[in-house]
Amino acid sequence: MIEIKHKETGEVIFQVESLRDVNLDGVKWARANLAEMDLSELGLQRADLTGADLTNANLSGTDLQSAIMNDAIVDGANLAGGNMTDTFAKHANFRDAKLGGVTMRYAKLQGSDFTGADLSGCDLSMSDMRGNFNDANLSQADLRGADLTGANLIGADLSGANMHESKLADTQMTRANLTGSIGPTGRKYGVKEPVTKPWWRFW
Repeated sequence: MIEIKHKETGEVIFQVESLRDVNLDGVKWARANLAEMDLSELGLQRADLTGADLTNANLSGTDLQSAIMNDAIVDGANLAGGNMTDTFAKHANFRDAKLGGVTMRYAKLQGSDFTGADLSGCDLSMSDMRGNFNDANLSQADLRGADLTGANLIGADLSGANMHESKLADTQMTRANLTGSIGPTGRKYGVKEPVTKPWWRFW
């Protein structure tokens, strides 16, 4: 028997023989203690995980589309290869989390902390990334149209990332690795336009 308890009161808020045999679409797990649990490959679309503790949980391949993860603690968790399209994860902690290859289009990540997290190869296009990505790995990430206004990208690895049409006003990018990345205007960082002579000059 699997029991999921409220992280503060200890009250049992969900009880089931196996998480693999039930429909978890829209499940109400707000402020649940899910630390170190195996939630891999589950369908948690539209789940309410507000304030839940998911520290070091295994969420690899899990479908969290349109889930609510505001104020959740997801430090050290493995979410690699999952789906977080249109997920609400404002003011959540994803420190050192593994999110490689996760689809996060239109995700709302305002105020969240991704310090040291692996977001390599993520699709974060059109997402709200006005948070902390200090020392995060965003290499090869798709950031097209993302809102990074005022975000902390100090020390982040943005090599090969595509930031075309993203918003970078007041973004902190000290020590960021921009090798091969595409900027908001569609040009690669560090690549100079070739100098061409006017058509009428031949010397």
